[in-house]
Amino acid sequence: MLCKSLARFSCRFTGFVRKDFHVSVNPLCRATKENDNTNCVSTVSKSKPPRILITGGLGQLGTECAKLLRRNYGNENVILSDIIKPTEENLENGPFIFADILDFKGLQKIVVDCRIDWLIHFSALLSAVGEQNVPLAVRVNIEGMHNVIELAKQYKLRIFIPSTIGAFGPDSPRNPTPNVTVQRPRTIYGVSKVHAELLGEYYHHRFGLDFRCLRFPGVISGDPPGGGTTDYAVAVFHEGLLNKKYECYLEPHTMLPMIYIEDCLSALFQFLNTPEELLRRRVYNVTAMSFTPEELFNELLKYIPDLKITYKPDKRQLIAESWPQVFDDSEARRDWGWQHKYDLQRLVESMMRDVNTNFLSKHQLKQINS
Repeated sequence: MLCKSLARFSCRFTGFVRKDFHVSVNPLCRATKENDNTNCVSTVSKSKPPRILITGGLGQLGTECAKLLRRNYGNENVILSDIIKPTEENLENGPFIFADILDFKGLQKIVVDCRIDWLIHFSALLSAVGEQNVPLAVRVNIEGMHNVIELAKQYKLRIFIPSTIGAFGPDSPRNPTPNVTVQRPRTIYGVSKVHAELLGEYYHHRFGLDFRCLRFPGVISGDPPGGGTTDYAVAVFHEGLLNKKYECYLEPHTMLPMIYIEDCLSALFQFLNTPEELLRRRVYNVTAMSFTPEELFNELLKYIPDLKITYKPDKRQLIAESWPQVFDDSEARRDWGWQHKYDLQRLVESMMRDVNTNFLSKHQLKQINS
């Protein structure tokens, strides 16, 4: 009954204001979406669109990923899931269900009842949060991943699991960090991601599983920070606009790779639609830029001249010092045509507009109402 009702879900948000995503698909299936009136063409849209389940869907990537996929494959074909209570906006934007990644039988029922074809697995505890609760991180990041990858094998699903710059450690070359090199992470988050990469590659070679994985750098979006080491680059926009001051937990010259949310989702969409014969690997680095806190703050001062920045490094500095400074994503650019659009200047411009429009105004309205 659940999925019958989901299938009848109508597209009730045609007037909803959404971001425009530029989507570049591989050379055999190239698509560019410049506005909401243009339909993207993919390897599957010519016949039957895939039915997609997104786990951990209320996190930083999930909701924006769902908007992009719904725009391309139809509202009713993309099912957002989480164990968190959704907002009214989440419910209005498309199908949402409760899904606990630690409940294998519950996941089986969802896949069978909802006729799922692709599984996008975002559920994870991020680096800083995972270090505060290692046993929980092991359960969510490792046991939960085991469930979804076994599920994908059992039902022959295409599965995407993101990885991270945190999958590398102090023994890895940092500038640049190639696609294949030594990986000895020192956080449970990083360890769990290396485990996912290796297990996914094994399932691909052993069972023919269509496993795909992108190693993302720090992802910058207008959503409030969620507990990652690179989240200073998000928090400074929220606190800077509200309070005109920010205390950074990293040293000013700590360089890390970064990517804006629109480039991140464009890479994900393009990678999901790349024919298997073009993929020389199952795991690829992708990035857009590298910068330091000082470089970001200097660009932000052009918009907030009275912004006061102080530095108070904490244990996250040690994590950052073990991560790549510059990501080498040349293999992704060679194999399936990955290209980014946002540099530091354009990122800051977009973040200022996004945070001002979608978060600052709501915060000020709350203060007025209270």
